[in-house]
Amino acid sequence: MNKSRNSLKIEAFNRYLQQQDLKSTKQRYYIADVFFGVSSHISLEELLSLSRKRYPAIGYATVYRTMKLLTESGLAAESRFGEGQTRFENVPEKGHHDHIICIKCSKILEFHNEKIEELQAETAKKFGFKVVRHKLELYGYCGDCAPKSTT
Repeated sequence: MNKSRNSLKIEAFNRYLQQQDLKSTKQRYYIADVFFGVSSHISLEELLSLSRKRYPAIGYATVYRTMKLLTESGLAAESRFGEGQTRFENVPEKGHHDHIICIKCSKILEFHNEKIEELQAETAKKFGFKVVRHKLELYGYCGDCAPKSTT
């Protein structure tokens, strides 16, 4: 039987809740299901709005606590980009990636560049530094928001 990616993640979340001796509630299930169905970086407010479409009684505190648990379980990654708002993303299956962020519309794009990874490793080695994690965020204007040249 082929299970969907979301249902496998839900199962992993339920296992984590059991290991932590926490309840698996309908509200947590709905929030996790909505979150795992999103392919972008999402704020708590955006997740609350989407979750309430399916379960109107869900509150902000429940979304907050559920995302804290998803992050602690390793199923969600938390980031704060230029605007300072916390955003969450599904832990990438392809591994590490970096971000490029538009400072006007807040569009967030993910990318991986092996040359950048190699340069970072070379730089760390040069200084005798062992890197355990890193994040690269590039800020600028996307193609839709870039100031138009008048020349």
